[in-house]
Amino acid sequence: MEYVVVGNDHSILIPDLARFRSGVGRLKGLRCIHTHLHGEPLSQEDLMDLALLKLDLMLCLNINNKGIPADLYYAHIIPRNNSGQPWIIEHIPDTGRLDLNFSEFIRNLETQFAKTGTSIGMEKKERAVLISVNKASRWEAEESIKELKELAITSNLVVVDSIIQRKTDTGSRFLLGKGKLSELVVRSLQAGANLLIFDGELTPAQVRVLTDYTEMKMIDRTQLILDIFARRAITREGKIQVELAQLRYVLPRLITKNTAMSRLTGGIGGRGPGETKLEINRRRVRDRIILLNKELIEISQQRKERRKKRRNMGLPVISIVGYTNAGKSTLLNTFTRSHVRVDDRLFMTLDPTSRCIRLKEGKAIITDTVGFIKDLPEDLLEAFAATLEELHEADLLLHVADMSNSRLEDQIESVNKILNSLDLAEIPTILVLNKIDRLNKSQIDHFTKRLGGIPISAINPSTLPKLRKAIEDIMF
Repeated sequence: MEYVVVGNDHSILIPDLARFRSGVGRLKGLRCIHTHLHGEPLSQEDLMDLALLKLDLMLCLNINNKGIPADLYYAHIIPRNNSGQPWIIEHIPDTGRLDLNFSEFIRNLETQFAKTGTSIGMEKKERAVLISVNKASRWEAEESIKELKELAITSNLVVVDSIIQRKTDTGSRFLLGKGKLSELVVRSLQAGANLLIFDGELTPAQVRVLTDYTEMKMIDRTQLILDIFARRAITREGKIQVELAQLRYVLPRLITKNTAMSRLTGGIGGRGPGETKLEINRRRVRDRIILLNKELIEISQQRKERRKKRRNMGLPVISIVGYTNAGKSTLLNTFTRSHVRVDDRLFMTLDPTSRCIRLKEGKAIITDTVGFIKDLPEDLLEAFAATLEELHEADLLLHVADMSNSRLEDQIESVNKILNSLDLAEIPTILVLNKIDRLNKSQIDHFTKRLGGIPISAINPSTLPKLRKAIEDIMF
């Protein structure tokens, strides 16, 4: 079946295109043909529509002053190449000379898109483009998007491209201009991407506008972190905390009426349900939040009982805190000869793990906690309140930082901000500068002198005596 949409000399109403074909390396199966009355070529607006709508072809037919077709221009998007050109514009001086097997041409074009957009072993993974729009310096934006890439890889995504745009007003409901959106769509198509990830939190209005323009699935940094937590949650408590954070995030966005939330909720559907259905969804979410909060209160009471028993035993408590992937679990394993799972991935540990550690003057309980990250979602902090209550019972905090990370001082500052927000600044804290095995002596001496921490390699027990003595001096 073929569809034809006809406009007038002023405009054309393009219907919802969500039901037309789409996918990696696929165009929409639609072409736009219109007339120009003054001999002009394709306009910039024509090319923007070509990209944003992912049309097979954009063609303008010039009509002379006698109303007879003269020459024509047509353009189509091309796969990524060294020139960086997003499309090709062809000029045919006489319409009678147009000789193009259109169906075969588009099939070949989509085959080229498919070849550039997939790699062996990656076909089943979602392919993402990362976008940063902020007021920060270029270096800060690059470092932030580098961390976003690490988050994406942790979530089993393939990152195929990234775009950084400096903008003074990030609060705009459009966030990006139409020209930049067009570039984004073309680059996504050329790279075979099916997901956009924004480095920051999008408002519901921004999600709605961006989805309408790009017709692509998108998530923001908060959703990506929530997705990772959902993958990592193992215990009943962890799953409740993650679900609660997800629901709190979703609730104000249920009105968005698009598929952008599909990663977390399965989507609300193309044009969206009526207001009655939306209100039902909101009420169900609120009811579920109330139920999960009750369960977390019960868990919190159970934790209090366990902490009470520990206090009755007279054992001091040491809590390990720090940025995600700084080496907290590795330090716990080395100190206590345990086998807590570790990996070079973000947020490997969600549920607190406690072990007994032997010190000169006696025993102590040492606990590994969930890692922190810059701009940790507020909903996540609230949902993990029961877990983070453990930190308030600590007699000592070991703040583990990755000395080899280029964002070392920013990460330390981010963790300190979170500790302050949790009213934990008064607890004695030792800064542990981990991963000295990745640095030379002059670098180690520089950071140790600058930051005042204790340098160690958590994988090497021979580097821990100084840290152990510092712990004993504070604890006993």
